Amino acid sequence: MQIALINGSPKYKNSASEVILEDLEECLKKNPNIKVTHFSFLKPQIDQKDIKSLFSCNCWVFAFPLYVDGIPSHLLNCMIQLEKYIGAHPNVPKTIHVYGISNSGFHEGKQNIIAIEILKNWCIKSGLIWGQGLGVGAGGMLAGLKKVPLGHGPKKNLGKAFEPFVSNIVHRKSEEIIVTSANFPRLAYKIAAEFGWRKQIKANGLKRKDIFRKCN
Repeated sequence: MQIALINGSPKYKNSASEVILEDLEECLKKNPNIKVTHFSFLKPQIDQKDIKSLFSCNCWVFAFPLYVDGIPSHLLNCMIQLEKYIGAHPNVPKTIHVYGISNSGFHEGKQNIIAIEILKNWCIKSGLIWGQGLGVGAGGMLAGLKKVPLGHGPKKNLGKAFEPFVSNIVHRKSEEIIVTSANFPRLAYKIAAEFGWRKQIKANGLKRKDIFRKCN
C-alpha cells in the first residue's frame, strides 16, 4: 500500500508537522507492505507532477498547523486545486482514504477539532473517503523534541494516540477524532511560550510594551 505523507506547514524546515510525520513514518515502516511518499505543500499551488503522484497513493495523511482555529490559507488553496482536479478528471480513483493531523500552539488538543472537521468536509465534498483526524496540543514544543523517541517523555501521549491512528491508516478504517497533548504541565508550557515571545521581541529590536502599541 502506498501512503502519501503531506506536510502542510508553510515552514521550510523544523516545523511541528515535520516532526509528527517523521514519527508517523517510523510507525508505518514497521509494516513491510507499506511504502511512503513525502509531499511538501509550502506554496498555495501544487505541481501537476505531484498531483499525479498523489493519485497513485491509497491514503493521504495531511499534517498541518492550526491557524485561527482553521487550516492555513496556502493549504486551503492546495485543497481547492485538488478538488477541481477531481471534478475535471472523473476517472481518478475515489477509493483514497484521507487522514489529518492538526497541531496547535494551544496546550489542549481539542482546539484542533474545527480544523479537522474542515478537512473532513472537504474530503467528503471531493468524493474521497474520510478516515480519521488527530488533534495534537502543545505543538509549539514539538520542533524541539525531534530527538525524543515517540512514546517517551513529553511525547508519551502522542505515542499512545498514534497506536489506533496508525492501525486505522494501515487497515484503511474510518474512526472518530482523537485528541491528545504533550506530557508537560500546562502552566510550565505557558511560561515557556511567554519566554519565547519575549526573546523574539528582543531579537527584533523591540520592547515588551511595544506589542501593546496600537497602529494608526
